[in-house]
Amino acid sequence: TGFSCTFFFFFRQSLALLTRLEWILPKPSLWAEPGSVISWGSSVTLWCQGTLDTQGYHLTKEGSPMTWHQQSPPEPRNKTNFFIPPMRQHYAGTYHCHYLSSAGWSELSDPLELVVTAYRKPTLSALPSPVVTSGENVTIQCSSRLGFQRFILIEEGENKLSWMLDSQELSSGLFLALFPVGPVAPSHRWMFRCHGYYRNITRVWLEPSDTMEILVSGQIPDRPFLSVQPGPTVASGENVTLLCQSRSPMDTFLLTKEEAAHHLLRLRSEHRAHQHQAEFPMGPVTSAHAGTYRCYSLHRFFPYLLSHSSDPLELVVSGAETLSPSQNQTDSKTTSHPQDYTVENLIRMAVAGLVLVVLGILLRSQEVNTRENNASVRVLEPWQ
Repeated sequence: TGFSCTFFFFFRQSLALLTRLEWILPKPSLWAEPGSVISWGSSVTLWCQGTLDTQGYHLTKEGSPMTWHQQSPPEPRNKTNFFIPPMRQHYAGTYHCHYLSSAGWSELSDPLELVVTAYRKPTLSALPSPVVTSGENVTIQCSSRLGFQRFILIEEGENKLSWMLDSQELSSGLFLALFPVGPVAPSHRWMFRCHGYYRNITRVWLEPSDTMEILVSGQIPDRPFLSVQPGPTVASGENVTLLCQSRSPMDTFLLTKEEAAHHLLRLRSEHRAHQHQAEFPMGPVTSAHAGTYRCYSLHRFFPYLLSHSSDPLELVVSGAETLSPSQNQTDSKTTSHPQDYTVENLIRMAVAGLVLVVLGILLRSQEVNTRENNASVRVLEPWQ
């Protein structure tokens, strides 16, 4: 009898367990298309898969009041999708879904981590220039329009140093941070990149900026010569070529422009007529090409060490648009030019006025002659 009671007890427990298992719904599956790592501004679709008798789906985001409901899903009812509009940082996070059937609500799906990446890299530049002399300090600017609250500057290489600063917002909508670096020494390469990020948002992955290198001039005993064809003063739209030359066996030349922290042109040298040289074609020039240029020579084995600078070359582009009177009053640097343009305009107006006077005299003379001719004709007409 004891054995019978024990058997009957375990039979009842097993039957109850099997009965409960019949009502346990399978866990739904949750996935993202095209993937769980989405570029900033792109769209994503989350799919939740249940059973064929599903009556509705529910999507939730951890730590957020945002929820998505899908009642009476389309056939087949075993899955449905939730469309998320262009990705922003507030959509990044951990998602779950569950479904409702005749047996009740299922358990939650496994978590799905949705990550958003910033598709626009921050811009990294050196002020006043990425070309410095040994012992000089430089300011590195990291900037973006994505509204980053902080920037991190990382020095690549053996040191792996990093600096973090809160961003500053300019009236133009640009967010930036200024990192003082230096004094710069030629003992190692100074290569940097920067990241921007938002506070308390760990699921926003941001692409780093392009790598920027600080170059140290005066480290190679050479001073190249910089010239321009057809000349230092050209008309707007004219083709211009800057030529950097050296008698030393240099394999690379670098062209820089003052107050243009982003624009460094690097070309391999060519050996012509006992000279090593590189031609930098500027194309049809505009007023933006005007400025002061310098060139440097270097060896490819030490690409961060430059020669001494060439003598500066001033490129003047004529035919640029003149400033308006309001601009003239606000820019003290151009006070002499508006006066020249004013005298020139007065001369033009005087000449135009003289031409109008002459034309008026000629027209008046023509009118008088026409009247006299008409009068003569009328005298000769027969009486009617």
